[in-house]
This record gives sequence, C-alpha cells and structure tokens, in this order.
Amino acid sequence: MNTAECARLAWFKSTYSGNEGGECLEVAATPGTIHVRDSKDPARDPLAFRSSEWAAFVDFVAGL
Repeated sequence: MNTAECARLAWFKSTYSGNEGGECLEVAATPGTIHVRDSKDPARDPLAFRSSEWAAFVDFVAGL
C-alpha cells in the first residue's frame, strides 16, 4: 500500500487511548482487510490482516 492510499483510509484508535501520545494502534478497514499502524509513525507501512484473521485475534483477546 502506498502512502497516498494509506492516507485515504479512515483510521480509528480506541476510545481507551489517551491524548498523551503514548503507544497507540490505529486500525482501518477495507473490504476483506484490516490495516493496523502505529499512531506515532503513520508514514510507516501498516500491517494488513484478512478480516477473518483479525476477528479471530479480537475473539482471542476478548477471552483473556
């Protein structure tokens, strides 16, 4: 994904994240893919996961 494509995505971070600039992740969804990036370094290439992989991760974390 190039920088222009990345900039057009609608990025969201958790409402639990503060505004102090700490360690936050942002996520953006496109059809079939969830993109994840470091909020402190938005110019860096995001990670990409299939929606099914992301759903499995969220289910696992919710069960902890």
